[in-house]
Amino acid sequence: MVTMEAGGLPLELWRMILAYLHLPDLGRCSLVCRAWYELILSLDSTRWRQLCLECTECRHPNWPNQPDVEPESWREAFKQHYLASKTWTKNALDLESSVCFSLFRRRRERRTLSVGPGHEFDSLGSALAMASLYDRIELFPGVYEEQGEIILKVPVEIVGHGKLGEVALLASIDQHCSTTRLCNLVFMPAWFSPFMFKTTSGHIQFDNCNFENGHIQVHGPGTCQVKFCTFKNTHVFLHNVPLCVLENCEFVGSENNSVTVEGHPSADKNWAYKYLLGLIKSSPSMLPTEDSDSLMSLDLESRDQAWSPRTCDIVIEGSQSPTSPAATSPKPGSKAGSQEAEVGSDGERVAQTPDSSDGGLSPSGEDEDEDQLTYRLSYQVQGPRPVLGGSFLGPPLPGASIQLPSCLVLNSLQQELQKDKEAMGLASSVQGCLIRKCLFRDGKGGVFVCSYGRAKMEGNIFRNLTYAVRCIHNSKIVMLRNDIHRCRASGIFLRLEGGGLIAGNNIYHNAEAGIDIRKKSNPLILCNQIHHGLRSGIVVLGNGKGIIRNNQIFSNKEAGIYILYHGNPVVSGNHIFKGRAAGIAVNENGKGLITENVIRENQWGGVDIRRGGVPVLRSNLICFGYSDGVVVGDEGKGLIEGNTIYANKGCGVWMMSSSLPHVTSNHVSYNGLYGVAVFSQKDGSGEFPGGHGAQENFSEDGDAILWEPELEKDDDPLRRPVTIALVESNSINHNGASGLYVQSSEALHVVTNVIHANGDRGITVAQSGQLTRVTNNSISCNRQSGVKVEAQCKVELRGNGIYDNRGHGIITKGDSTVVIENDIIGNRGSGLQLLPRSDTKVIKNRIHSFRAYGIAVRGRAKALVQENIIFQGKTSKTIFQQISNNRECILQNNKFLVFKKKSDTWRLVNPPARPHLESSIRGPSAAHSGQKVTAMATRITARVEGGYHSNRSVFCTILKEQMDS
Repeated sequence: MVTMEAGGLPLELWRMILAYLHLPDLGRCSLVCRAWYELILSLDSTRWRQLCLECTECRHPNWPNQPDVEPESWREAFKQHYLASKTWTKNALDLESSVCFSLFRRRRERRTLSVGPGHEFDSLGSALAMASLYDRIELFPGVYEEQGEIILKVPVEIVGHGKLGEVALLASIDQHCSTTRLCNLVFMPAWFSPFMFKTTSGHIQFDNCNFENGHIQVHGPGTCQVKFCTFKNTHVFLHNVPLCVLENCEFVGSENNSVTVEGHPSADKNWAYKYLLGLIKSSPSMLPTEDSDSLMSLDLESRDQAWSPRTCDIVIEGSQSPTSPAATSPKPGSKAGSQEAEVGSDGERVAQTPDSSDGGLSPSGEDEDEDQLTYRLSYQVQGPRPVLGGSFLGPPLPGASIQLPSCLVLNSLQQELQKDKEAMGLASSVQGCLIRKCLFRDGKGGVFVCSYGRAKMEGNIFRNLTYAVRCIHNSKIVMLRNDIHRCRASGIFLRLEGGGLIAGNNIYHNAEAGIDIRKKSNPLILCNQIHHGLRSGIVVLGNGKGIIRNNQIFSNKEAGIYILYHGNPVVSGNHIFKGRAAGIAVNENGKGLITENVIRENQWGGVDIRRGGVPVLRSNLICFGYSDGVVVGDEGKGLIEGNTIYANKGCGVWMMSSSLPHVTSNHVSYNGLYGVAVFSQKDGSGEFPGGHGAQENFSEDGDAILWEPELEKDDDPLRRPVTIALVESNSINHNGASGLYVQSSEALHVVTNVIHANGDRGITVAQSGQLTRVTNNSISCNRQSGVKVEAQCKVELRGNGIYDNRGHGIITKGDSTVVIENDIIGNRGSGLQLLPRSDTKVIKNRIHSFRAYGIAVRGRAKALVQENIIFQGKTSKTIFQQISNNRECILQNNKFLVFKKKSDTWRLVNPPARPHLESSIRGPSAAHSGQKVTAMATRITARVEGGYHSNRSVFCTILKEQMDS
């Protein structure tokens, strides 16, 4: 055995010598020993590269998509091509191994027949007439035009001699034999037929050929293998094929579809099927690995933290007698008047205190005045647990990058496939047609799959087409890691129950939707990037379905995902951001289960629901939008449950005319305007503050009537029928304006919400043509009044706890306001202020104010004040105020509690402190989410040391303690 000694030639010199060897000699040298084998392998970037590029039967391994990128191994690329080029001859091995053939077997060398001027044959037809099994026919440079159809009856190999383009063949070939190979030829159709080649049962292999202005047709059980070919305005038609492979090909300038795959793969398979399947499995996989899959990775940190009650204390200590009655106005410029509150033109008190982190009252020392009284206030407020585990509870930091918890960071494609065995099975399957590493450009259509066809597309580029892929009539496609851009219509189009897997693709700059799903199509759309579209990212309509999961959908001109005309997809775990319209739009009776998505930084609403849209919107993060978080427009419906709606510049939730959503168990915080706003267009004004009410033109495919004949019965158990708009069990806190703003002519129910620390009032009812029912809510620590009711409004306030607001507890001008069984405690202004021309029933409430009146009746207000308990506040004369000649204010059976002795103790018992959430009406959706507002109990304790006018201190404590609901 020859060995390489340490004192022999240097390795570089050996490499120079071996670089002159031909392929057979390199193979023999690699068998000498391991050292020689490794030396031959080290020639990858020199000799192996040279052999690969000089081969006339192939092109650059990464042609046509990445011809400037070198392969990982030139030797491996050359090996794969060499093995692939021999597939057509595998049939000969099967014949030689048969028993019958071996009895009469004799070895015969393949002949080479030369065709061309000055050679053995003048035409291809004459050479074929003399050819035997597996002979090689070489066409020398020239143009060969056959006047009649050529029938291939024996397996042959037809090869052009010289460079590609020097041999042109104008012919119509019909293959009747078991196998054929054509290589290094330019095909054009004959004058009498547009078909350049067709086969019905055999195997055809094309290598390094050009096809121009014709058709290629393969019928099952026939198979084909095409590599390094260019198709110019050429249509490849595959009908019922069990398996075909198109690899490293270029399709240019098609006037129709470049490739059509029609019919279910044939159950009959020819001899080549198993070899093609083995070749596919032995080639490098396009499936992602954990190391290479970086498409969906994001540099995001987790900052989960527990949701815990917030506590704030105010302590003012000292001793002095109480001041004069609050009915006397403070002197201009007096310290007490300027520090206690500012009274607006409508009588609403606004506390002039600096803001604190949770919107509560300020620490000790802020309100110290001459009186030096002692008030200690401690409270806890607990809302529904946010879906994100508390990651978005604090105020947003200006200029800070968005930090997402680990549960919302996108998985890689490999991780998703490992979780979903069905998706992994689809990604690994090979059936029908495999199109890999091809380029489709500058034509009408890319791939058309129809009538139960099956196609798999991996690593292709589709650009400047009318559309990239169409899948219809119960067909299935698998698309992995393709690049689809600048289509004049939609990138991928599915209709009539099309389906399959669309995963890991980059889809961008298309004139219509990136993916268009219609008419009961039901694909799995996984881990794609869909961006910078001139319209929507994904459109689902006409009873289209689908699972849309773990995608990045961003910077599209219209909605990131648009659902209409009874489209009903499952949309989960996606990041939808920086769109120029809505993140998700549900319109024209669209449905959909939309869950656990991150919807951020969109120009319009994060989610926009209009005109009969009825989605289930659950457990999403909707944040940092440039408009509203969720918009429920005209006739919008649906369940909006368990979402975190955070730091949007507009409102958290915006509801418009005739909408009937069920808004429950959401965490709505730090939005620029209202937490929840309800507006109606039925008043005829048609104008809304902040530019709301405009409708985006979402038309995607014409009239709604196209889809009406195909409507399905709606029996979805997730959608609970709602006849009145319902805002239930939400935590609405730290928003820039009112927590809830109502300007509507329609009925509304507001039930069991925590409305806390908002920048204006807790609830503002500016217009209420029908009854607005506000029941069992906790309304606390808001910058102005807890609740304000404007004139001509119909409002019922029942069972609420209204605590610690900086203005009045409730202020009303309404002509039909009912305030019954509420706890109105510890507000800076009056507990309840009734303004002129209001008509209010105040029944069975418990009312307390620190500095102002328990109830203040201003002007000619009409009121029935009955069976209330009103606690003394700062002085004995701050319990009730009204003008003396107001006979329309009726007081009946009220209880006024004042300090009598220092052992007096007051407690909120029988019933305990409100709200009583355990007795409220709660829907099944709220029970499903497991999120509920914790009830609060309040104990009021009063101690008096000495008389009312002594110099000793008064200590009053209001403590709200958390209790189990």
